[in-house]
This record gives sequence, C-alpha cells and structure tokens, in this order.
Amino acid sequence: MNVIDNSKIQETDIDLGLLLSVLAGAKDSPLIFYYDGQPVKPGYHITEVKAGQFSALDCGANPEDWTEIFIQLWDIEEGDRTHMPSGKFYSIIRKVTEHLQLDGSAKLTFEVSDGVRPMQLYCAATPVLSAGAVHVELSPRPASCKPRDRWLAEENKKAAACCGPAVAGSRCCA
Repeated sequence: MNVIDNSKIQETDIDLGLLLSVLAGAKDSPLIFYYDGQPVKPGYHITEVKAGQFSALDCGANPEDWTEIFIQLWDIEEGDRTHMPSGKFYSIIRKVTEHLQLDGSAKLTFEVSDGVRPMQLYCAATPVLSAGAVHVELSPRPASCKPRDRWLAEENKKAAACCGPAVAGSRCCA
C-alpha cells in the first residue's frame, strides 16, 4: 500500500491577481524568475501572453472547466540590460488585459525557453520581496490526476481541522 505524505505537498500554483498585487507594491524592484535552479538572465523578456478557456473530462470522467493564462518568457541575455523592473512587467500584463480581458483568478502557467532548449511549462510560487528584488520560483508543471488531487485537498482540509485538543473517540490530537 502506498502512503502519501501530505506534509510534503507544496502549493506552487498562483493566479494572475496574486502576482499583479505583489508587483504593484514593488514597481521599482527587479523581477527575477528562477527555474531549473537558476535565475533568468537579465535580458529576459515576455514574448507572448495568451489566455484560454478549457473544458475537459478528467480520468474519472468528471467534467472540468478552467481559465488559464500563459506567460512566455524568453531567457536570453542582451547587452548590459538588468532584470526587468516589476512595474514594467505589471504594465505589459495590464496592456494585454485591455485587449484580452484577462481573468485575475485564472491559473497561471509560464512557458520558458532560452531559444535553444524546447519550451517548458512551469507553475509559479508566491512572489517574495527580498534584498530589493521580487523573486518568483518557477517549478515544472507536472501531470496530475484531478480526482486524486481533489481527494488529497479534502484530506488536507480534514487534517488542518485537527489542531485542537483531543476529543474522545476522535483521531485528532493536541
């Protein structure tokens, strides 16, 4: 029997609204993305922003609907450029929003390539303001089983509710 350690599951899927709210408060700070253990090069830029509405059936034959926003980063070095200021990134996304009506609660996916290796899909962790820059850790977007994901979320919710004193007949403990 396989036992899943729920304590090791880390939430790394932010939405567009969260990213923009952090960037709005740090517009002059450099925005540095990290992927594959390295920061993006100072010359990186956004090559495309796209939004999609998706409908699907998961592996349990459950209907799924979601909106997803893809931000494509080209990880290159150009001249003596510095990392993009958070305010510039914010402005680019706001300009796109004028044309595409981006949903702030949409799932956010980053497509990253250095122009040589194939583009890879990443999800983003909550941005962190540290040492005068906004840091965003990108992690590879793995395949998942949505029925299992829903079950794990429910189990995590039950475990989180188990934080008070033990109740007779309960599995919860203080």
